[in-house]
Amino acid sequence: MGELVNDFLGGVGFDKESRLKSVLDQIFVQTGRGFVFVIDEWDCVFRVAKKYREVQKNYLDFLRGLFKGADYVELAYMTGILPIKKYGEHSSINVFDEYSMIDPAELWEFFGFTEEEVCDLCGERDIDFSELQKWYDGYLLNGNHIYNPKSVVDVMRRRRFKSYWTGTETYEALKIYIDMDFDGLKEAVAMMLGNGRCKINTRKFQNDMTTFASRDDVLTLMVHLGYLTFDETTNEVFIPNQEIAEEFLNVVDEPGWDGVIQALRRSEELLESTWALDGEGVAAGVAAIHSETASVLKYNDENSLTCTILMAYYSAKAYYLNPIMEMPSGKGYADVVYLPKRNVNKPALVVELKWNKSAEGAIAQIKRKQYTAWIEGYTGDILLVGISYDKNKTHQCLIEKCVKSGADLTGTEYQ
Repeated sequence: MGELVNDFLGGVGFDKESRLKSVLDQIFVQTGRGFVFVIDEWDCVFRVAKKYREVQKNYLDFLRGLFKGADYVELAYMTGILPIKKYGEHSSINVFDEYSMIDPAELWEFFGFTEEEVCDLCGERDIDFSELQKWYDGYLLNGNHIYNPKSVVDVMRRRRFKSYWTGTETYEALKIYIDMDFDGLKEAVAMMLGNGRCKINTRKFQNDMTTFASRDDVLTLMVHLGYLTFDETTNEVFIPNQEIAEEFLNVVDEPGWDGVIQALRRSEELLESTWALDGEGVAAGVAAIHSETASVLKYNDENSLTCTILMAYYSAKAYYLNPIMEMPSGKGYADVVYLPKRNVNKPALVVELKWNKSAEGAIAQIKRKQYTAWIEGYTGDILLVGISYDKNKTHQCLIEKCVKSGADLTGTEYQ
């Protein structure tokens, strides 16, 4: 080995006090041979030494000095969870092309298993692909579905669908971040637990694990850590799959999240009341969720009411596609729309929410603005659901069947 090193160095001499950059410069000048650098977990300093900012700055200075303007660098390849740290004048090591969970560019297919690869594996191992989708799909990179490779491999080996996330990450890590007291953060988590999405601004994130100024900073970090996925077409984040949802559920089943688990457990009963056109039952269920989650949600406007409804219909994910928020339809936007999954005998739900107004007014708006126009060709049965909440904490709900021209829905039952 020593002879190989000496041969590569071409007889270049240096002592123990020589700086690494100077040594590499000398070797390149005298031999004409450059270097390929491969650094795994480049961001380990920022994840392990979270509080030592001077150490982190010195580390960035070292990397900048090592790579920037260096003729001896043939290729530098670094991997990690976090993008390059932003630090004022240390804003970036700008000699790199950067690929991340926020912006994977053309390398998206190498961040995990593609859907085609997973489908082939399921065929080879006789694994239910649709069930695997439910558990491990959901990461969107450039509009493409990517699967966590470790979880997929574990399913192939063990033939069991469960959360394998805890094998590499602990729920305490997630708990630290979602328990941070930023305005709207807990509400955003509650909304995503109800299969909703939240808009975020990812540009202000400082690319470390300690500098947080808003809920958007925390949510952006959670995208990089794999707890959330990011839809770059809408600038929205959401919980990608059942595996990650279970980790969130573990966290909210703790003090500080009073009533959230109870609210989610109520959702099956509330869904049954909706199908039975029992407006009073739905209003009572939403009121109970309001009371149980008062410490998490503010309930002072339609946005908070939307979050409540998403939690109330948590169980809908067994029968419906993910809820569509503000779906353009007819002459306006329906607040929340649930479309049934293929081969599921359930009605579509068009939900209109009103703060400090009547449930009758919500139903009238659905009809007046023709919110059902877009989905009448998609599904047979449609229920119009108007839900209101006022400053006196009174909930109302009115549910009607939408009878399309020539249709007779009398006696329809949803089992």
